[in-house]
Amino acid sequence: MTVTDTPDLECTAVCKDFGQVRAVDNVSFQIPKGSFFSILGPSGCGKTTLMRMIAGFEDPSSGDIEIKGKSVLNTPPNKRNVKMVFQHLALFPMMNVYENIAYGLRCVGTDKATIDQKVKDVLERIALPDVGNREVHQLSGGQKQRIAIARCMVLDPDVLLLDEPLGALDLKLREAMKIELKLLQHQFNTTFIYITHDQSEALVMSDHVAIMNEGRFEQIGRPEELYHAPKTAFVAGFVGDSNRWSGKVSAVEGGKAKVTTDAGLQMLCQKRDGSDLSAGQSVNIYVRPEFIAAKRADTGAAGDLNAIRGKVDSVLFNGANSRVLVRGPSGELIEADVVVTGSDSDLRAGDDVALSWSDQQTMCFAT
Repeated sequence: MTVTDTPDLECTAVCKDFGQVRAVDNVSFQIPKGSFFSILGPSGCGKTTLMRMIAGFEDPSSGDIEIKGKSVLNTPPNKRNVKMVFQHLALFPMMNVYENIAYGLRCVGTDKATIDQKVKDVLERIALPDVGNREVHQLSGGQKQRIAIARCMVLDPDVLLLDEPLGALDLKLREAMKIELKLLQHQFNTTFIYITHDQSEALVMSDHVAIMNEGRFEQIGRPEELYHAPKTAFVAGFVGDSNRWSGKVSAVEGGKAKVTTDAGLQMLCQKRDGSDLSAGQSVNIYVRPEFIAAKRADTGAAGDLNAIRGKVDSVLFNGANSRVLVRGPSGELIEADVVVTGSDSDLRAGDDVALSWSDQQTMCFAT
């Protein structure tokens, strides 16, 4: 590996044990320079423990962590060129914006003229050039977020760690800050490592996402890869919305598997690359709501492969992203995305419907 392609961060076989509990289990990954990399997983999966090891607040039980090609295992947190933004931002309320941003520079002995220039430059880059004299309590939630990032970025870190930084914001501001964070990452061209349990945050902002479950990385890939080509049942169920059925493979032929669900439905799915399905095997099937066509029940035949008759239980109106909840033959609720136009042709609660979808959109995983 040459100097130019040395990753900003590399973890190799990193493990962390707390007594008999293994919180992080053999995690390895590389992050190239200037990337927005997210670690996505449910609460308690080990993602914050992994971030704390990268920052130096925890020591790995085994494995290695390299920043810019150099191991930092014996380097204390204040000597690593890594900065961290927490959920509650930790801005100093007794200092104004300028003093908050300048604090780290003063701690390392930077002269006043350089501090003035660096603070001015970083405020320009976060599009808040005139707030230096404001008190922290005078800032909006989004402005506080940007100041917390500016306070880190003024120190020119190799890696910026963000631990669920949008969690304390209201929904509308969180949606706006997703775009802001991505723009800021491009502005500074610094590697951002983002920890979250919110899949929409990870998918919208990231160049690559690692899905973490029970201390391990299940899959690392671009957001569209994780969504359309999950490699495990956990990733298929965790990333995006999915309908799920359990069943058994009744036949495998021509690269396709026929499955009989526990409710007696017949489904057909294409075998994924590397999958090894065989007759009699127990499987879980996942189908995303946007790939299910929902039509009135006078179209489509009951009993067809990947076709279900049911009754609309309710309609969840959300403009172009509206959805129907359909009660299937065995009482299960099936979700399908629909377009609601406001006309008489719209599906409504109580309507009999036929649902159908392609075998190409039917994800099948051995249990």
